[in-house]
Amino acid sequence: MKIRVKLFASYREIVGKHEFVLEMKDGTTLSSLLDDLKKRYPKLGSLTDPIIASVNKKYAREDVVLKEGDEVALLPPVSGG
Repeated sequence: MKIRVKLFASYREIVGKHEFVLEMKDGTTLSSLLDDLKKRYPKLGSLTDPIIASVNKKYAREDVVLKEGDEVALLPPVSGG
């Protein structure tokens, strides 16, 4: 199945693009997709803050099962005052 991945801020800088499509197995969870991305882009795995993700524009837990055509966005934590 194909999953569209969108990246923002530091994640986009690490990967070198803002959007791409990944081919994943049926039944893949968000956690599995994140693990796959960390293997492809080791610098993602070295970040200390947790990766916040949305699936189809809604914040999602890592145990969510992805479906064909889902859009996953990776949003780095925002700090400020």
